[in-house]
Amino acid sequence: MEKTKDEVIREILTWFILIFLIVAIVFPLGLLLTKSFENNSGEFIGLSNFKEYFSNKNLLISLKNTFTISIASSVISLVLAFIYAYGVQRTTIRFKNIFKYIALMPLFAPTMMHGISLVYLFGRKGAVTTGFFDKLPQLAFDINLYGATGIIIAEVLYIFPQIFLVLNIALSTTDYRLYEAADMLGTSNFRKFFTITLPNMKYGMISSFIIAFILSFTDFGAPKVVGGNFSVLATDVYIKVVGQNNMSMGAVVSIILLIPSVAAFFIDQKIQKKQGVVLNAKSIPYTAKENKARDIFFYIYTILICLFIISIFVTIFVSAFSKLWPYDLSFSFNNFKFYDYNGGIEIFFKNSFILAVLSGIFGTFMTFMSAYLIEKKEKKTIKDKVIYFLSLIPLALPGMVIGISYIFFFNKSYFTIPFLNISIMNPFNSLYKTIWIMVLANVIHFYSISFLTANTALKKLDKEFERVSLSMGIPWYKTFSNVTFPMCLESILEIFFYYFVNSMVTISALVFLYTSSLNLLSIAVINLDDTGEIAKASAMSIVILLTNIIIKIIYQIILKFLQKRKNKMKEENV
Repeated sequence: MEKTKDEVIREILTWFILIFLIVAIVFPLGLLLTKSFENNSGEFIGLSNFKEYFSNKNLLISLKNTFTISIASSVISLVLAFIYAYGVQRTTIRFKNIFKYIALMPLFAPTMMHGISLVYLFGRKGAVTTGFFDKLPQLAFDINLYGATGIIIAEVLYIFPQIFLVLNIALSTTDYRLYEAADMLGTSNFRKFFTITLPNMKYGMISSFIIAFILSFTDFGAPKVVGGNFSVLATDVYIKVVGQNNMSMGAVVSIILLIPSVAAFFIDQKIQKKQGVVLNAKSIPYTAKENKARDIFFYIYTILICLFIISIFVTIFVSAFSKLWPYDLSFSFNNFKFYDYNGGIEIFFKNSFILAVLSGIFGTFMTFMSAYLIEKKEKKTIKDKVIYFLSLIPLALPGMVIGISYIFFFNKSYFTIPFLNISIMNPFNSLYKTIWIMVLANVIHFYSISFLTANTALKKLDKEFERVSLSMGIPWYKTFSNVTFPMCLESILEIFFYYFVNSMVTISALVFLYTSSLNLLSIAVINLDDTGEIAKASAMSIVILLTNIIIKIIYQIILKFLQKRKNKMKEENV
């Protein structure tokens, strides 16, 4: 049967997305794996690189350190975020929205900023270490920041808001009828917690732990600033590739960094499949009862967490606007002057902003379109299932692995087909050392979450829209532009915002792909920290933070406008 014009257009778009994902994910990862079996001259040496790695005592210590840090950070962040989310969802404390916003503040800043702030507070010349510059010596104490302690604190700061989001949703989706039944049976609050609350949240908590583990295991920013001599895999990759130009060993460490992340990802996917429906049409939302003793505890707890998060940001602001921390704290804009540093802060901001916007536009288009083409099909083909699988893979890919694999793939001017001795030109080589390879890295790095967001939004729409349109002979793309797009506009804006914010703060993938003419704010933070100009690095971090906050405010204004328009249309229809 001959396909219609609409079906041909749909088929072409589906093939385009599949080829895009293969080129952007499969080929680079395949080349990364191949490179791990070669020496720096490109000669095949089998498992020699892996043997060298596992025979190197220092590298094995890094592997052990990475697991230790990741498990400790995951457990601590899970416990802290759970108690915080419980206070927000299951108590009658006031100012819950303020507590939510403060908890999410670390998302708007690069992870290196958390590390820099900790150095200013708990470093050798830190405010707390010196008793607030010898003004309150009785309060001085040293936590031995550099090493495992500093990395764990920085990682918890980085992970906390993301785990809080997951647990906050999990706690909000409990059927209150279970608690009413328990009250009728005279069940104590303690027993209700262990027989209703925790069992209902077990999958959410396991998923949260796995997410925290992956984030901590693959993070580069925190170990780079406060790691000291405490080596981890992420810094090993950076040293091997950037410091020693040992690409083969960099590939080996990348593969080792990738394996636990992929394993954790597949475990998480299995757990999510086991999770049943928590709420149904008859469910009743949880209603917290007044309990003064409980609320006082959660007030104290949430305020302490908020004060610590706020102190991190206040410290960065004070240090950035001071003449010379900690000796001269008088107000100054000197740290924001970068005229002697590759063109000034305007160039850094321009590059970062353009990159974030382009990543947002292309990432939103690719993720939403791929989700639409799959979700709105009556029968899923093998091609659709492959696209869905490839769309989830980036969730398990560390940014550093993406960056290094892109060097191997896009830097090659030609490929040699094994056994045939035939060379083929690499049509994607022209992207190397341009802003487009960084855009592509960002699009793939944050692809999975955006794809799942789009998929969830589309699942909420009745498929009858497409069926009716098809029966009336209306092309699918007209249904998409006139019905699907307007109804999913809030989710589309959310995806764009997610891409923009993460593109502004990300470091791990881009640290291998930027050039001197395409320097970025987040990369400049690393370079300034390396040269000891920490105050200027703080200033760069503040520019990133304020940009993301302004974009967040604009995003919220647009959402309110859309909500008002939606309510107005409902009233008119009534």
